[in-house]
Amino acid sequence: MRVLAAMSGGVDSAVAAALAVEAGHDVTGVHLALAKNPQTFRSGARGCCTLEDSRDAARAADVIGIPFYVWDMVEEFQEDVVDDFVAEYAAGRTPNPCLRCNEKIKFHAVLERALALGFDAVVTGHHARLGDDGLLRRSVDLGKDQSYVLAVLNRHQLDRSVFPLGPHTKTDVRALAATRDLAVADKPDSHDICFIADGDTRGFLAARLGSAPGDIVDSLTGEVVGAHDGAYAYTVGQRKGLSIGRPAPDGKPRYVLSITPVTNTVTVGPRSALEVRTVLADRAVWHAPVQGPFEVQLRAHGEVYPATVTTDGSTLTAVLAHPATGVAAGQAIVVYRPDPAGDVVLGSATITGAR
Repeated sequence: MRVLAAMSGGVDSAVAAALAVEAGHDVTGVHLALAKNPQTFRSGARGCCTLEDSRDAARAADVIGIPFYVWDMVEEFQEDVVDDFVAEYAAGRTPNPCLRCNEKIKFHAVLERALALGFDAVVTGHHARLGDDGLLRRSVDLGKDQSYVLAVLNRHQLDRSVFPLGPHTKTDVRALAATRDLAVADKPDSHDICFIADGDTRGFLAARLGSAPGDIVDSLTGEVVGAHDGAYAYTVGQRKGLSIGRPAPDGKPRYVLSITPVTNTVTVGPRSALEVRTVLADRAVWHAPVQGPFEVQLRAHGEVYPATVTTDGSTLTAVLAHPATGVAAGQAIVVYRPDPAGDVVLGSATITGAR
């Protein structure tokens, strides 16, 4: 196959490109320029939008011996990922920008451009597996598994994707990089949100949404117990940074229970009030027949819950076998079917509420 390897500048994507070459594919490497001013973004290997990353990707492509290009995706990334991130917080939801980047950039904008140029598929360094049956499965390295953020992809996108790292652990990947003389073999993994340079999400949102003072209300008493400068700075399950002037009557910590943009109110209460057993979601994308048994995951690298799942196709309801906490609207719920050969991703949807 003629494939396009998306190379972020990290060890995973470099090894994925090398393995694709060794599998006999005709490989071209491409680095995505996502930042208007990349030198202002997180330095070192803390993100995927730095000048250093672009150079690392180019060096890796040179060692592997494949053509290499840089594609300008700044406008698409700004609109589909950054602007979406800000809008979701403004609406009282908690988005996952990595999931949105996969959905809108790597496996939509990039894939469609690649197909138009005559490529057959896109290769990435995600830790996930595509079986011979075409089903998306967890990586063998459960600690690095990224099937959660890939579950939003549709059948068309999965059929044109290649994930060479699925059978390998992260330790394997670094060893494979070292034996191939790739300088990124020991490069640290990226962390946090790549487009927030200093890691200050609250400050990033405040600069774009401005000050919007409102009340922090206790769920048990209905009293106003504090004030905030913008409800967008909070997320369900948050404990720190609530700026509450006095302790709860029982002396226990309060947590964010809900955010109501219409009244610009943040409601707080005891940890026990965070527990939910039913999760509601919409915008469902299904990869396989919805047949149990089911397990669901509510955040990246989060706990897995046995559940009963029902769906009408576009929406789903998951009743958890035991309570979850900190379930926030805007996050993804991913439905798996347990399998000895690797849990199968059945589908994904966007959480709208919980009870």
